[in-house]
Amino acid sequence: MRTIAAVAVVGALAVGGYYARRRLSAKPPEPAVRAAVRVGPIEETVDATGSVLPYHRVEIKPMMSGRIEKLLVDEGDKVAQGQIIAWMSSTDRAAILDGARAQGPEMLKKWEDTYKATPVIAPLPGVIILKNVVEGQTVDATTVVYAMSDVLVVVAQVDESDIGKIHLGMPVSVVLDSYPDRTEQGTVFDILNEGKNVSNVIQYSVKIRLRRVPSYYRSEMSANVSFVVDRHPKALLVPAAAIQDKDGVSSVLVAGPDGTRRRRIVKVGLRTDSDAEIVSGLSAADAVLVISAKYVPQEEPKSSPLSMGSFKKSDAGQRKAGH
Repeated sequence: MRTIAAVAVVGALAVGGYYARRRLSAKPPEPAVRAAVRVGPIEETVDATGSVLPYHRVEIKPMMSGRIEKLLVDEGDKVAQGQIIAWMSSTDRAAILDGARAQGPEMLKKWEDTYKATPVIAPLPGVIILKNVVEGQTVDATTVVYAMSDVLVVVAQVDESDIGKIHLGMPVSVVLDSYPDRTEQGTVFDILNEGKNVSNVIQYSVKIRLRRVPSYYRSEMSANVSFVVDRHPKALLVPAAAIQDKDGVSSVLVAGPDGTRRRRIVKVGLRTDSDAEIVSGLSAADAVLVISAKYVPQEEPKSSPLSMGSFKKSDAGQRKAGH
């Protein structure tokens, strides 16, 4: 009987020790940050880069060789179709006026009235984007006097992997590198059919018409473009880092009122780098846990095994004795 009792005591101690060791060796739960489920907007976008460019760029050249007498507009000025933007003299008139000028102001006035200057006309309504000459400059029929644009648009370069998501009328947000705190809205109005190979990536040009063209927009400015593929204004949102995807199933850690944790399967809609939309599985009253990864600093080795510092004096003595 004593033997049986001793065995029972030893067994009880062993079992108790096993569970004690198990409790001591059990890992504490990973630290996590509590995040409330919130309602807000979320959108899926395709991001691209582009430039501000004239929709129609027109170079204005003189009809003849001669000399620019008067420039009437500057860069940035709006002009109407048919407006006189400069006066010029033909080569013959310039020569006659130069000769008359040497004979005095009365003779110069006579020939200026007799031999009229030739106007340079704006061919369409728009904005002057380039003034390429100065008054008194000699020009010919190939000289660009002005360049003008009817309207500025944004042309974005979209990779072929994303071009299937782009369609006419799609809303777009545009931010210029020069003005990162200002966002303009627009829509897609043209998608070019011919792509270009840029660093072994095929890109397609997509043209965007802005709702309004601000005064600070200039031709050739660099732009960051976001095409809004889908947008939900009142979505149930959690931090994207709270979602765990495994074997095609998405789940989150739900925080209990007593500090407990339980994993719950959810259906996820739109995602961004920061947020994820929960279609089902959670309510606005829930809170989720985001596991905060620990950073474990690596211990710096005292010396590299390849460095001269690792060569011990005892080793040196042994080698010397070996010799």
